[in-house]
Amino acid sequence: MNRLLTMKRLSILFAVLFAVGVGGLVSYKALVTAPIDRCQAKGQWWYEEGRECVTPIYLPDITNRPAGQSRAEASAEKNRELVQIEDALAAQRRAAAADTARQREALDN
Repeated sequence: MNRLLTMKRLSILFAVLFAVGVGGLVSYKALVTAPIDRCQAKGQWWYEEGRECVTPIYLPDITNRPAGQSRAEASAEKNRELVQIEDALAAQRRAAAADTARQREALDN
């Protein structure tokens, strides 16, 4: 009686399945995990949706504030600048109103 799965055929089948499994793992590492590791080794970020390595943008470059300055400190500094501008505008308005009042008095006399 001829058997379909003899010991020789089973060992060949096992060897082929083992080789395919090892090849799959090697290709998975080369195509999926190796790019992520290379990207992170360069100090960049791995963008999973696009499968690309992107350079992080330094936040002070976007916000134009000095490195090490917190958001609250920068906001407080901008608020102080705005108060100074508002005070200068109010002083200009008061000076203009005083000048207008002086000119009206001069015309009335």
